[in-house]
This record gives sequence, C-alpha cells and structure tokens, in this order.
Amino acid sequence: MSIWASPNQGTSQESGASLQIYCQDGGNYNLIQVGFHISPSLYHNRDIRFFTYWTKDLKSKGCYNLQCPGFVPASRANLVPGQAVAPPSIYGEQDHYVRLSLNKDPNSGDWVVYRHDLQKPSFLGHFPNKLCPGTRRIQALTGFVNYLKNAHGPPMGSGHFPDYDDKRSAYFKHIQNYNPNGHSSDLFGIPMIKLVDRPDCYRANNLFLEYKKGYMFNYGGPSGCVG
Repeated sequence: MSIWASPNQGTSQESGASLQIYCQDGGNYNLIQVGFHISPSLYHNRDIRFFTYWTKDLKSKGCYNLQCPGFVPASRANLVPGQAVAPPSIYGEQDHYVRLSLNKDPNSGDWVVYRHDLQKPSFLGHFPNKLCPGTRRIQALTGFVNYLKNAHGPPMGSGHFPDYDDKRSAYFKHIQNYNPNGHSSDLFGIPMIKLVDRPDCYRANNLFLEYKKGYMFNYGGPSGCVG
C-alpha cells in the first residue's frame, strides 16, 4: 500500500489504509486490521504510523496498537504498532509504499503479519486466533477516513481522485490471496467486490492487472466531504 502524508489534517480526523479480516463468531463479526494512518487524536502529531486494531464485535469499542492485550509484536520487529514511517510519497514525483501481509498460520491458527518490501520477509507479530475465531468471511483492502458527524472530512490517500498514475494516486498493488496452507497466489478466479460508500467524496477504480505490479487498484479523494 502506498504511503501518503496529510499535514493539514484536523485533530479529530483519521485517514489511512489497511488490510482487514472479518471473522464470523456466532452472530457477530470480529475485526482485525493492520495498516498505516494519520491520527492526531491518538498520537498528538500528524506522523504516518503503522497501526494494528481489533474489536471483538463491530459494535464494541476496539483497541489500537498495544493499548490493551491483543496484537503480539515479534521480538526485534522492524515495525511495531504506533511507529512512525517515512518518507511519504511526493505528488507527481515519487511514490513510496510498504508491502504487508495478514494471513492465518496453518499450524498455530494465529493471524500473522509480515512485511515484504525489504530484502527478505520480516515477521512483525501476530493476532492470537481467539481474537478472530470461526470462519473468515470477508477480506478487505481499504482506504478510509474517520471524522466527526457534520464536520468536514480529511483527504484520503494522495488527496486526489484516483487515476492510473502511481505518483499521483494512492494504491494497493501486488495483491495476492493466501490459501488455508499459507501459500499466496494471484487473484485469478477469486471474486472481489468494489465498495465505495461515499462516491461523491472518495472514489476507487476497478481492480486491474498491471505488468510487474500484479493485481492492483487506485483510490482516494480530497478533503471537504461533509456528513
């Protein structure tokens, strides 16, 4: 996922991108996610930070990073929850990204997180299986914003509507799926659904296959969305 700054973001606003897994647990859906966001209310600055999050069900208050027992960071991990990352992408000049995976370990049943854009895959930690038990129902790659009701929303991604230029538009690329044996594969034959809940404010293009970039899509939008 590409990394973009948001230096003018309001204190009560959040903007970021993440990998999400929803698991059906009885009549509820539990959520675990990892990604990068700007959240001034959480960190008291506007740095781009790696984050983890989980909630027992979608109606309960969740837990960021290491604020409560949940995500277990690996020893000497090169990214830990809440850590700032740099540099951000520069609009029209350079895109920067971090490649993450979130999948279920076939032996332990825990949900493991790896970083893949370094010389070799780096284990960052895991969510214990009990946080997302049952059946994996939904896997999502998400650009998101959060802000107060009736206030103006922050930018998403690069702050521009998506096109097909990675230096101007936020993206997910090299998208792959993990099977129950822990092996990754391309998305050929796997149904993917595009969901945009505020197309008047933020947009995404359709999933497409790009030479040397694999399956990918672009997303984003400017600040100013209300409601």
